Amino acid sequence: MGPVQNWERRELAPGLYLIATPLGNARDITLRALDLLASADALAAEDTRSLRKLMEIHGVPLGDRPMVAYHEHNGARMRPKILRWLAEGRAVVYASEAGTPLVADPGFDLVRAAREADAAVTAAPGPVAAITALSIAGLPTDRFLFEGFLPSSKGQRKTALMALRDVPATLVFYESPKRVAAMLRDAAEVLGPARAARLCRELTKKFEEVRAGTLAELAASCADDPPRGEIVVLIDRAHSPNVKDEDVEQLLRRALSEHSVRDAADAVSAETGLPRRKIYQMALKLERDRE
Repeated sequence: MGPVQNWERRELAPGLYLIATPLGNARDITLRALDLLASADALAAEDTRSLRKLMEIHGVPLGDRPMVAYHEHNGARMRPKILRWLAEGRAVVYASEAGTPLVADPGFDLVRAAREADAAVTAAPGPVAAITALSIAGLPTDRFLFEGFLPSSKGQRKTALMALRDVPATLVFYESPKRVAAMLRDAAEVLGPARAARLCRELTKKFEEVRAGTLAELAASCADDPPRGEIVVLIDRAHSPNVKDEDVEQLLRRALSEHSVRDAADAVSAETGLPRRKIYQMALKLERDRE
């Protein structure tokens, strides 16, 4: 693929310019982002190799301009250099590895520091994996909650999911291929196995795929056929079914015959989709009545 056009450097006002980069398809970059890449006095990138390749594809010369890596492991060390460039009146571009800066990206501390230094900060918007997944998944988009990456440990992950179980919005997560099966198993256990979900991977790339099903079905699918690449998981919002109290009590009595109050409440809450606090209070009352 040849360059879009011959890019010439233009004068930019001093400040920090955030540019969104393609998720996979190199043509998913805006003309304004390419203008900024061609005209900036200095460049910072989460991954300098991927930014250099993107500039080469579109025929944007780097020339003798400095380009530095800025990521979660070297941010504290590199921020003073970038802030010094801004103080000198330079126009500095910051690019994430893929997608929009500051969305699951290490750029937050840089932007905060730039603003504290009274530097101008602006953005050339573009691709976001979470929004791209929402647009094609077929789950409600009127309300959604982006949670980024869940904790890697099972206990902390389940605790985080428990806090989200009653949120009336589509839940959006980023996940690694190595952990996604475990994440979906935990989500099925905490949020309910029948809740609808989507696994979107390799968005905009050759092997783009959307797996649809319940949390239980997707967990089994990932165990049987582990997905590869960049992954976005979307989980349908919590619904409050019309469950009668007497039906809940019956379920609780059965669960309490085999489990503790806490475990019985967890099981019945997952089965009915009702708030755990309400179920737990009912279980405590039933346990006291039994005594």
